Amino acid sequence: MKLNKSVFGWIMYDFANSSFTTIIVSVVYSVYFKNIVVDQGELGTALWGRAISISMLMVAVSAPVFGAVADYSRAKKKFLFYNCYLTVIFTALLFFVKSGDIVKGMIFFIIANFAFNSGNVFYNALLPDVAPRDEMGKVSGWGWAVGYIGGLLALLLILPLVNNNWTRLVFPTVAFFFGFFAIPTFVLLKEIQKPSKRTNYFKTAFKRIKRSTRNIKDFRELLKFIISYLIYNDGIIIVISFAAIYGATRFGMDTKQLITYFVIANITSMAGALLFGYIFDKIGAKKTISITLFIWLIVVLGAFFCRNVKEFYLVGMLAGMAIGSSQSSSRAMLALLTPDNKMAEFFGFYSVTGRIASILGPLVYGEVSRITGDQKWAILSVSLFFIAGIIVLQTVNEEKGKLVALNWVDED
Repeated sequence: MKLNKSVFGWIMYDFANSSFTTIIVSVVYSVYFKNIVVDQGELGTALWGRAISISMLMVAVSAPVFGAVADYSRAKKKFLFYNCYLTVIFTALLFFVKSGDIVKGMIFFIIANFAFNSGNVFYNALLPDVAPRDEMGKVSGWGWAVGYIGGLLALLLILPLVNNNWTRLVFPTVAFFFGFFAIPTFVLLKEIQKPSKRTNYFKTAFKRIKRSTRNIKDFRELLKFIISYLIYNDGIIIVISFAAIYGATRFGMDTKQLITYFVIANITSMAGALLFGYIFDKIGAKKTISITLFIWLIVVLGAFFCRNVKEFYLVGMLAGMAIGSSQSSSRAMLALLTPDNKMAEFFGFYSVTGRIASILGPLVYGEVSRITGDQKWAILSVSLFFIAGIIVLQTVNEEKGKLVALNWVDED
């Protein structure tokens, strides 16, 4: 793998944005929202699930349109810039969310999470601009690995701020970290395609989406993979969104223990993304993702049966390995099954399926926890998503899908 300026710039966005996922979604704000802002037991878990679901619904509605617009206008990096700094702004505004500010806390997070996930549509679609097809697995793996280093450093940076008096300072700190370390992406990364002439981008976007839907039969293997991803990504989103809440509620872990937990998980995530990036290029996408989903099954069962914090730490190590490898491999597989000139458009559809899944999963998890009063039973249901995802994935003919993508000729 050649580390040129564009590759380095692309990877640095993973380094920057992992601070948001790790600290806002997974570790600090999720628990802060449940225990401080809401402070009404499992109602906080349910409201957190609703906030995740609403933001994902917004992404699901907008991603296909803006993905197609970005493809036609050759403006993926520009769209990434807008969403990046919208995330930064509303992450910083979380500082003003205090105990009892439930509506404000939900609105600010929903906007930040919407912008974050929207930005990832364009970031992922830039992968073919920086890496040839035979190195996408490695580059994607390095992106995830360096991203976990960023998440790890961000965790260590905010550790001194985590107590009742200083916790709110975590949020503008994360915003600064994200915004600052994203700068190399916009300075160094270059899109291969030149800007197109001015046109009615939205009209063109809807025409392309309509045509893509009509011609989806030509991308049958891609469609089967997206369905599989829709199913198993639901389980992944639940784990990301509720891991800290699960540990705090079931085992009484405080914020510093949770940070330690995610530091360990980030280290194994980095190892998983790197290791499976090379495995991906060696044995292929479908086999690699299948292995990672079996690891996820072990993680979920481990979380259900573990009896104390020490055992939960071990589950976290394995979860880190699973998340780094499965997400990196999924991103690279989509790129392999997609024609070069439809990357942002198809990554938009990919995002829609993932976000549609993300609407239902967190909502169900939160409501089951509220109704039963015990998250242990909610976590067990996650295994069904991974089992079903594995089954559907086995129907994908990877070689046929790659051949279709390489030989596709658009009528534009």
